[in-house]
Amino acid sequence: MIPRYSRPDMVKIWEPENRFRIWFEIEAHATDALAARGVVPASAAQALWKWWDTNPAIDVAAIDAIEAVTKHDVIAFLTWVAEQVGDEARFMHQGMTSSDVLDTCLAVQLTQATDLLLADMDALLAAIKTRAMEHKFTPTIGRSHGIHAEPVTFGMKLAQAYAEFARGRERLVAARAEIATCAVSGAVGTFANIDPGVEAHVAAKLGLAIEPVSTQVIPRDRHAMYFATLGVIASSIERLATEVRHLQRTEVLEAEEYFSPGQKGSSAMPHKRNPVLTENLTGLARMVRGYVTPALENVALWHERDISHSSVERYIGPDATITLDFALGRLTGVIDKLLIYPERMQKNLDRMGGLVHSQRVLLALTQAGISREDSYRIVQRNAMKVWESDGAESLMELLKADADVRTKMSDEEIEDRFNLDYHFKHIDTIFERVFG
Repeated sequence: MIPRYSRPDMVKIWEPENRFRIWFEIEAHATDALAARGVVPASAAQALWKWWDTNPAIDVAAIDAIEAVTKHDVIAFLTWVAEQVGDEARFMHQGMTSSDVLDTCLAVQLTQATDLLLADMDALLAAIKTRAMEHKFTPTIGRSHGIHAEPVTFGMKLAQAYAEFARGRERLVAARAEIATCAVSGAVGTFANIDPGVEAHVAAKLGLAIEPVSTQVIPRDRHAMYFATLGVIASSIERLATEVRHLQRTEVLEAEEYFSPGQKGSSAMPHKRNPVLTENLTGLARMVRGYVTPALENVALWHERDISHSSVERYIGPDATITLDFALGRLTGVIDKLLIYPERMQKNLDRMGGLVHSQRVLLALTQAGISREDSYRIVQRNAMKVWESDGAESLMELLKADADVRTKMSDEEIEDRFNLDYHFKHIDTIFERVFG
């Protein structure tokens, strides 16, 4: 992933040094278990840990140089460790195959990455909740098809986002459990040359579950589910980012991204304040979703194992998690600093001459004895006059002057149907459902 969209803690998980350290722990824990079963000398495991306790630097360049000759990354690593540890290192990897190391390591890296993503989501949820409570009863217009519909509150908009990301967090917890499995089962997964207890020992040491049937590789349906979950979270990011982008349009301007001192919006037009962060988030969401299809296609491997998935995962493991980590952090900042304009929201609510209250009048006429079809026709003919006047006409006044309406409703009854607070009587119930 490019540095522009990377944060250091997540990047460290995918750096070669971290990968090689996880490989060593897998090998050393397995050697411990093999020694306990008398398969290898106890001195072999002791030699490995004695060297490890010196906190050796991992010479990535040296391992890469060996791989350039062997054309095999795990063998290159084992060769380098043997050069450091000495003769006892020959007992490493007894009965194991490369996938035991590679797949178990990937499981560890993905769980490490997921723990960061869960923390990211907690920070985002906290920011959304704070702003939702702040604007719980701030009136704004709800839109369907991009057109004024009926009033909502800005807090309710944010409560929806909170509930969506809370669901995303639950899915991510499930995805973490799905991906956190260990396989140390040897060639074609039969345990022919290694006891299943070795796998159980390594899994326990690394905080992983045992893969029931690994076939030499951990089944990639687990990975497909994991990356699909990241894709859904990315789509939620885009949904909220798109809402901010629409609200920042000049014609709307009900909310906008924070514009810092010295910031420039355009190289040509000094007046510009563009939603650059949320536009960027839309693009990043596309990238994360782009990694889902390759993960799905990785499920169909040949027989007990092939490596068609390997090159894919070298890309999508780091890139998807690094990108999503960055995006979640950026969105948290956007929400935390979001500029919100209640006065403009009220102005937009009032812009169309009270059209947003048309349903209440429709319902009142039906309850007063007029058929729904006739009630709709009466309200619509007045509403269209307001629409065509671009809000210069008042729906309330037109209804008061309409003979068909006056036969069923008094001026006071008509005016009551234009009470904004009516629409917010269940906001507390919604917030209780979302926030508890």
